[in-house]
Amino acid sequence: MATPIIMPRQGQSVESCILVEWLVPVGASVKTGQPVASIETDKAVFEIESPADGILVETFFTKGDDIPVLTNIAALGAAGEDVSSLRPSRTPSGAETVVDGGLRTPSQNLAPASVAFSASAPSPATSSGISPRARHLAASRGVDPQQIPGTGPDGRVIARDIQSATAATHLSPAARQASAAGRLTAPAQGSGPGGLVLQADLTPAASAATPPTTPITGRTETRLTGIRKIIAERMRKSLANTAQLTLFRSFDATALLACRQQIKTEGEKRGLPNITLNDMLVHATARALVKHPDLNAHFLGDRIARFTSVNIGVATDAPRGLMVPVLRDVQALSLAEVSRQLKPLLSAAQAGTISPDHLQGGTFTITNMGMLGVEQFTPILNAPEVAILGVGGLGLKPILRDGEVQHVQSIVLSLTIDHQAVDGAPGARLLHELATSLETFTLASTENT
Repeated sequence: MATPIIMPRQGQSVESCILVEWLVPVGASVKTGQPVASIETDKAVFEIESPADGILVETFFTKGDDIPVLTNIAALGAAGEDVSSLRPSRTPSGAETVVDGGLRTPSQNLAPASVAFSASAPSPATSSGISPRARHLAASRGVDPQQIPGTGPDGRVIARDIQSATAATHLSPAARQASAAGRLTAPAQGSGPGGLVLQADLTPAASAATPPTTPITGRTETRLTGIRKIIAERMRKSLANTAQLTLFRSFDATALLACRQQIKTEGEKRGLPNITLNDMLVHATARALVKHPDLNAHFLGDRIARFTSVNIGVATDAPRGLMVPVLRDVQALSLAEVSRQLKPLLSAAQAGTISPDHLQGGTFTITNMGMLGVEQFTPILNAPEVAILGVGGLGLKPILRDGEVQHVQSIVLSLTIDHQAVDGAPGARLLHELATSLETFTLASTENT
């Protein structure tokens, strides 16, 4: 009897995975536990193992397909065995076809307000057959998710279904009227909610008499896929759907640097790991957030969720793109425990082997650009979190001390908040609390906290 190979669910938030490559050819014999395919989520790359011994009779998808989780992707059995009953009836979500010489998704020509269904299309979903991400995305784009066919497991509507159904440019009434009245061109993505094209987004159409622009030579183009595509979408949505305000404050890093030097000198005899400045910042931030819970929260549109646990995501520059591994319950960890638990998370993120479960559940994010020589910057919110802390590099700053101007090593902290959920004053109080803590940072004060 044939055995299906199923696209696994890699974490609760993952709705589909991209097939990177088949590791064995059709017709090859495989053993239980042998890797047969490589897949990519928006987080990392994983291998799918064979669930049984047998011959790889047929594969149902090809390299680059975006496949919903829990879908049969191949079949194991005896040579020549009929596996048609295991073949999925739907094409992969977001699959692309060539139309008029260009790439187009199957639903790209459908306007969000008038999605047409063929007789063979999946039935519109019931409210229980809509994922939370799809429901939120549909609300932001002004469409009814129950009128969109689902391609997820059992016909469930997932986020990619909403993206496909609303892929066509959608204009506000004023933009539509202005576009029809004059020679104006609408961009694919507007500045309004959910990418809505506003009248201000329209640009004059090129005249037929305008000579063609001389093409730029020596260029290469790379199509956005996988993590890079997800990062682009999330950054755009973050700026479009939040009211971001960034506050800046520097602190005297003298005590922090002295503590770091003490750890280098005494750490081995105290049994301490190689604690970094980043570890100290994470530890101090967690303690400050306990006192300022309004910043340790998620903004959910019509409500705010505040958390007692401080789960800090640490933005990491990985070869495959920006990764944010999450260290949980940091408020309950000592400085040494923070260091011991954070390092393997960062290493796994950079190697692309981190579990999806370690890339979700964050309540606050820290991004450190100081090691790259950046003095200060404006971090973008990791929505739905209401705050993110940017850390700059060390620099000399003049201060007045005992009536004299002295230069001290300082670090600039950049706190971006969602002004929909929190005002500037609470953000300023958190920065003050954190800066004060870092300016008086000692090893003794962290050993029992």
